[in-house]
Amino acid sequence: MYGVRDVFVCAGCGAELTVPVVRVPLPAGAHLSYGHDVMPPLMAPGTYAVDPEPSGPPFGQWEELGEAEAAARGLFAPVYPVSFGARGRVVVAPGDVRGTRLIPEHSGNSCLGMCVGERPSMACAGCGALVASRVDDCGLWQAVWIEPDAVRRVPTGCPAQDREFEPLPPLDPGGGWSDVWQDATGAALAHLLVASGGAPLALPDGLLTEVFGAPLDALLPPGPPPLRVGLAGPGLPDDGLDIALVPYDRDTGGPWRPTGGAVPVALPDGVWAHLALPGETRPIPASGTLPDGVLRDDYPLPDHPWYRFRPNHQAFRATLARCPEAREPWLRALFDRGF
Repeated sequence: MYGVRDVFVCAGCGAELTVPVVRVPLPAGAHLSYGHDVMPPLMAPGTYAVDPEPSGPPFGQWEELGEAEAAARGLFAPVYPVSFGARGRVVVAPGDVRGTRLIPEHSGNSCLGMCVGERPSMACAGCGALVASRVDDCGLWQAVWIEPDAVRRVPTGCPAQDREFEPLPPLDPGGGWSDVWQDATGAALAHLLVASGGAPLALPDGLLTEVFGAPLDALLPPGPPPLRVGLAGPGLPDDGLDIALVPYDRDTGGPWRPTGGAVPVALPDGVWAHLALPGETRPIPASGTLPDGVLRDDYPLPDHPWYRFRPNHQAFRATLARCPEAREPWLRALFDRGF
């Protein structure tokens, strides 16, 4: 349940296996890989997410599925490999796990750490039941994936903290573009295409155009009449928008619903907040005050990587493959071609 804290306990002996955690949407890059880099934790402390689709081993090939079986698995375009694993796996940050012991020999074919293998690599310390898999190999988000049939979710009755939108900068600590931003915008790009119906999209000047402009220009035809895309959410108007980039709704886990009828496309809270909310207007101490509505013009230029921002193509394809509209010829052609 969204908005309240839960504890996951062993289905066999009832031992607590996590601290109290609150459910959030599954990050777009949960199952992606990133070369040879050491990755940070996928989940923020005190949160968990549920993957509604099959994930983990065993794996098969797309060609083994018929159209009906693929659709039953939520797939409407080719994905390689196809997971034949369980639905509903729960992912938490490694630091939020309690009462388990590690079984390193159950790790899969890993490089510098552990990854999901044929058998779970974490056991309940109380009864020895296999309950979860630790992931910390290079190129993979650090996470613990809990087997859905091995645990029970126990609501604590304690509500989560009041929601605060904390902007997440688009740069990572090393000065490159943030993986979270690239994953989130790759997934959002797929939903923007679906919402467009194949019509051109008009973006406002600024960071939205820098993020989405080039791939949309490559994917959609030019020419009027374009559909208007903008930002909406708590405290923001959405009048005149055809498609609105919004945060997730805390109560439902789905996109926040605009009041003006725009089609919503969700972004993670931190990405949405950086795009939508006003930032600091006086980064350098100054004497006196400025009139309301007047911003300083002596900001230092923000850090900016030497290379152009690109939404993550893996996240784009993985998201579009799970949209039923991907079976339409024009979208299938874009799925196959990419940007």
